[in-house]
Amino acid sequence: MAEAAVIQSYIDLSDNECEARIARAKAALGSQVVILGHHYQREEVFRFADYSGDSLKLSRRAAASDARYIVFCGVHFMAEVADILSRPEQRAILPDMAAGCAMADMADLAKVERAWRELGEILEPEQEVTPVTYINSAANLKAFCGRHGGIVCTSSNAQAVLKWAFDRREKVLFFPDQHLGRNTGYGMGIPLEEMVVWDFNQPYGGLTREQIQAARMILWQGHCSVHQMFQPVHIDRFLERYPDAKVISHPENSFEVCQKSHYVGSTEYIIKAIREAEPGTRWLVGTELNLVNRLREHYKTEGKSIHFMSPTVCMCSTMFRIDPQHLAWSLENLISGQVVNQIKVPEEEAELARLALTRMLEVSP
Repeated sequence: MAEAAVIQSYIDLSDNECEARIARAKAALGSQVVILGHHYQREEVFRFADYSGDSLKLSRRAAASDARYIVFCGVHFMAEVADILSRPEQRAILPDMAAGCAMADMADLAKVERAWRELGEILEPEQEVTPVTYINSAANLKAFCGRHGGIVCTSSNAQAVLKWAFDRREKVLFFPDQHLGRNTGYGMGIPLEEMVVWDFNQPYGGLTREQIQAARMILWQGHCSVHQMFQPVHIDRFLERYPDAKVISHPENSFEVCQKSHYVGSTEYIIKAIREAEPGTRWLVGTELNLVNRLREHYKTEGKSIHFMSPTVCMCSTMFRIDPQHLAWSLENLISGQVVNQIKVPEEEAELARLALTRMLEVSP
């Protein structure tokens, strides 16, 4: 039977039947397999994760795993990180190859290398600019950072990473998410006027020589399509109705949303803040819907009211690609000795990316 027909036979299964088959496959594979689940995954898949977390936590789990197979319920760049940090005999698997990241796609190697060349006509980038890529990026961009004295960051460790970067060179080229860069830099005392946005569709990023020379942070014109839907007016309207509520947002949100929030931090930070909050508190949360729904259900017994910031349903469609059907298909193939949807980063690229990732892990609190 052709592979497409086999996959279709799984897609036609009900969630309940898939869940039973996933449980049986996990039991049969035992310690040979570890399933990593990002917080933004749908609940039907998330429940099968051996370890869950944000990108930093899961990166560490991938590096520490003894399993032969690392099944990543997340998106493509996460499975790449698992492959880069795991041992050569291990296999990283992404249940659905269509699970990508729109933000990551906003920065590709050709555009970043062109930006680096153009910066080289104005600055001495190898002496003046540290490239920093958000972990939400392709492996070849992590390799670019490794090659040019740069580093990777997550939303959990961005401040520590930027401190490391500025200790080495006076400027930072930050990609692909401008908002994480801006919010983190501002929180470290860098004025907005010392940050510029590099429009990758324009020569020299659409900036003047003077703007580039004066900037401390050069922010790539990228964003998360989920977080850009949250608006300051959503916070204003909510606080008019619930003036005692607390607002907590992910730093991929716009500067204006983060400035109106009481707390700003990564998914792990958001989870910790709500977990440790007093019973009966009310929260407006500016991040992906699956996580917000999970928090609402988990803490309702404590009387905590947890609300999604946008009035419009707003979930990460690529994260949503991983479903029980694809997970069952991946695991049952492993039982039969077939590795499907393996993610393999070329070794030369992986070596340089590993350098940038190792720098990140070393400076992370």
